[in-house]
Amino acid sequence: MPRRSILLFAGACIAVAAALAITTIVVVNQREGAIPPLETSTGQPSVGGPFQLVNQDGQTVDQTMLDGKWSLVFFGFTYCPDFCPTTLTALEATKQQMGAKAKDVQIVFVSVDPERDTPQALKDYLSSDGFPQGVIGLTGAPEQVKAAADVYRAYFQKVGEGEGYTMNHSLTVYLMGPDGKFRTALAHDLGPERAAQVIERTMARG
Repeated sequence: MPRRSILLFAGACIAVAAALAITTIVVVNQREGAIPPLETSTGQPSVGGPFQLVNQDGQTVDQTMLDGKWSLVFFGFTYCPDFCPTTLTALEATKQQMGAKAKDVQIVFVSVDPERDTPQALKDYLSSDGFPQGVIGLTGAPEQVKAAADVYRAYFQKVGEGEGYTMNHSLTVYLMGPDGKFRTALAHDLGPERAAQVIERTMARG
């Protein structure tokens, strides 16, 4: 075989091997069910941070409400027709999978629709049958909601006009540690069993 052909064949083999290695890494990450944390130049996760919002009881809260508990934080809205109720139901099933360990986990639902999601609207919504008990609903002025979404790198956008508008938003569930800092993120379609496994492994690491 001519030298040029040998070199081309060797290069193709290296490219195929690299592609297989990358594919393996992606599949492993997907099976773990966690999104790798975004890193800053200091090596610290750049998700989460200071916020000031209002809970469903009308009380002003900030990021210190996360202290001392493992928190599952996600962004949505009460008029959401599918992903938000599905996520809440899945998180209830996840806590059931965790058994006694679930007592250290709180669920935090942050509305991206402050125009309609008043504290009372959140309270009524979160008391619906099938949703987890004790979910903390958060809302606030539009600028407060945007600031909270920004520190979590959560996307949302109003779509349409008038009473029938809806909201596009990201679907990630953020797992925050008892120190209020980001640990990992859960895909919305992970499933209760796998989600419980990811949370428990993360809790074991501290």
